[in-house]
Amino acid sequence: MKLTIRQVFFVVLILSLFLLTLRPIADPDFWWHLRTGQFIMQTHTIPHSDPFSYTKADAPWIAHEWLSELLLYVLFRVGSYGLLIFIFSLIITGAFLFTYLRSPDYTRPYMAGFALLLGAISSAPTWGARPQMISLLLASLFLFLLDRYSRGGKLEFLIPLPLIMLLWVNLHAGYFLGLGLIGIFIAGGLIEMLLAGFSKGTHVEHVPTLKDIISLCVTLCLCILFSLANPNGMNIIIYPFQTLTSPSMQQFIQEWFSPDFHQLMWQPLAWLILALIVAGMISKKSISPANILLVTVFGYAALISMRNIPFFALAAIPVLSEQVGSLIKIRASDHVSGRLFRLAIPVLLGCILLITSLRFIQVVRQQPETEAENFPKTAVDWLLAHAPTGNLFNSYTWGGYLIWRTYPEYRVYIDGRADVYGDAFIFDYLNIYNADPGWEGKLNKQAVRTILVGSDAPLANILRQSPAWQIAFEDKRSAIFVR
Repeated sequence: MKLTIRQVFFVVLILSLFLLTLRPIADPDFWWHLRTGQFIMQTHTIPHSDPFSYTKADAPWIAHEWLSELLLYVLFRVGSYGLLIFIFSLIITGAFLFTYLRSPDYTRPYMAGFALLLGAISSAPTWGARPQMISLLLASLFLFLLDRYSRGGKLEFLIPLPLIMLLWVNLHAGYFLGLGLIGIFIAGGLIEMLLAGFSKGTHVEHVPTLKDIISLCVTLCLCILFSLANPNGMNIIIYPFQTLTSPSMQQFIQEWFSPDFHQLMWQPLAWLILALIVAGMISKKSISPANILLVTVFGYAALISMRNIPFFALAAIPVLSEQVGSLIKIRASDHVSGRLFRLAIPVLLGCILLITSLRFIQVVRQQPETEAENFPKTAVDWLLAHAPTGNLFNSYTWGGYLIWRTYPEYRVYIDGRADVYGDAFIFDYLNIYNADPGWEGKLNKQAVRTILVGSDAPLANILRQSPAWQIAFEDKRSAIFVR
């Protein structure tokens, strides 16, 4: 089979993107997601109350990611960590592939490829084997279909959206983004209609009509209706707002923080923002109102919270490729000339495939080391071997790992499901962890007899000096204290 230069560039681009997505699993929430998937498979029920902690035992729990968690566990059962890493790398790559396809034809593959890599690298710190990546893929698919509809008004691009929503609402609470995206395209279409009415002529490929806007509104209503087909009913509608307005999540959970541009990992995001500004000032290419709204809304969201950066990348990549593509024209020949060059192409592709395969093998082999570096693996081994009695107090970020390793023998004090515990409880936890006045009384109230925290935690430093507690285990990462 003969490949053109453009096709070779595209294949190299996608393989390079897939290569970038390969990484060991280090997300603290991954572990309780995995245990929840196992719980669903073993009990054939979706939990509506908390089975994993003793502090909030049987408290209401909206398990909005239940289908993702079941998928995680099935993949783990079939192919362990290797299959999970591979599938989620495909999911992330697929999300950015749909974004690439939204770029104008004349920008592909070169300018669109440049924008794709910059946008992907800017969001790379948020990647991992986590349900949010499924939301990223489905948001990208929503944008692809809505973009295609806006270009020609063909209903065939709207018909899949309610069906996708039916799946999305059971995979992740990010389904709410899908409703927002339709709303943005409705607003963008109305603005475009008004602008077209005031101008004598327009260069827009397809000016929206009232029929187009009504079709989008009907689709939005159907998506809202389909979103109610979930085990949590109306609670799933309220859940995203509860999360977004939780003070403890905003103040305590790192991924809800704004990106720190002093850190090297967030520099590509700064470059992406600057590239959009500079290209927008220089280029004479007009941007559709819907794309302006997408970049503005998700740009603001990305500056507020790191977890929103991948969605900003989805909005920014096609706009940047269109702006840069209007300034820089690359007219490379599609024909491969020269026998040596034709022979070099399969060698190049073979080398990239080999590098990708070797990187995948390396990442899978690194998984035990990553687990030991990020979680109290040795301490939990000791805990299971010696089985100290009484309730356990643990670090917030290690709660999910403890749920995976020790449930049902031990139930946790707290874990990454901040919505289950509530703001007041999380602030109480912080008072104990920081050894603020009154910490002993709060531990006594919960009948805590074993504590597992980081060896450098403020609480650990106080416990070393307390005659009521003794060190049962300690390494450079963690420490276990017993009464």
